Amino acid sequence: MDCVVTGGNVKVLAKAIHSLSRIGDELYVEPQEDGLALRSVNSSRSAYACFLFAPLFFSRYTIPIGLAFRCKMAIKSVQAVFRSIATLEKTVEKCHIELDEQKNRLTFTLHCKHGLMKTHNLSFQDSESLQAVFDKDSYSNVFRSHPRLLVDTVVHFPPSLEEVTVSVSDDRMWVKNHVEDETDRSKAMLTELCLASDEFDHFSVQVQNSVTFCLKELRGLLVFAESTGLPISMYFDEPGSPVVLSVTDSVLEGNFVLATLSDDSNLRKNNTKRAHTPPPPPDDFMNDDMDSYLIAMDTSVIGPPNKKFCSLFFGSVLPPSSQMTTQPLTGQEVLASDSEDDVQ
Repeated sequence: MDCVVTGGNVKVLAKAIHSLSRIGDELYVEPQEDGLALRSVNSSRSAYACFLFAPLFFSRYTIPIGLAFRCKMAIKSVQAVFRSIATLEKTVEKCHIELDEQKNRLTFTLHCKHGLMKTHNLSFQDSESLQAVFDKDSYSNVFRSHPRLLVDTVVHFPPSLEEVTVSVSDDRMWVKNHVEDETDRSKAMLTELCLASDEFDHFSVQVQNSVTFCLKELRGLLVFAESTGLPISMYFDEPGSPVVLSVTDSVLEGNFVLATLSDDSNLRKNNTKRAHTPPPPPDDFMNDDMDSYLIAMDTSVIGPPNKKFCSLFFGSVLPPSSQMTTQPLTGQEVLASDSEDDVQ
């Protein structure tokens, strides 16, 4: 594998890695014919994120024919390569990513101004291909807006807030902080914002409902979307079905898949309709064979006994190419804005 990122795209790559760090502690790297996939998942398997950078994102992108290289590494070690994004933009001219098979290292070389070079040799572990199975086209409710709309919305919530609830009608969206049922509402602080449909670039509601999901991961994607100026799309169905947050460009695609809170654990069964592979046989359910089966994992959360985040599905089976591949139109450099402000 031999990849070269130049110009403003170095900052885009750095922003993507920082966004993935909001999800999990490990970065999964998988070079493919249709681009370089960077993925992460949290420890409870309730949040997953993937960025796919098409070959035209790079000034050079070559992988050996038949290469089946997949690895994972500590995401903090990769963050250290792109520690200061403001400095990267001013000093780094290109980033060279190369697989050193003899030393079993993934090498990041930053070519800076005045001939300065910084080389980072990062160790890695072999891994299976990690993929959450979802189908954005099947979701009932679809929204798209400029990231600034959502940034200005979530800024009203304190950084310590863990979950938000999004409710929709035919022409309105409400975003409010989630309050547990047993909480004394007279003592709880309630924050609710209403967004009209004309504030969105696209607003389509087929089912009026509410979903609750973690705010931390949404903030992570908003940081990336705002810095690149790419519109952000949201897809969701009923409570218990994952929310998908997406940014798309001709040379990259990013998807964040977040579990939602469900009052009825039986709603988990609805998610199986999105997985187009056979479920594991009963006798082998506890066999962690990621090559053969999709594993459904539940994660209980603090709260009422019947309240839990429904599982996401993971496995080594990649979805159809239309879900996770970009279709480049022309060579393009994704330029980031000058703003370095983080989303609060």
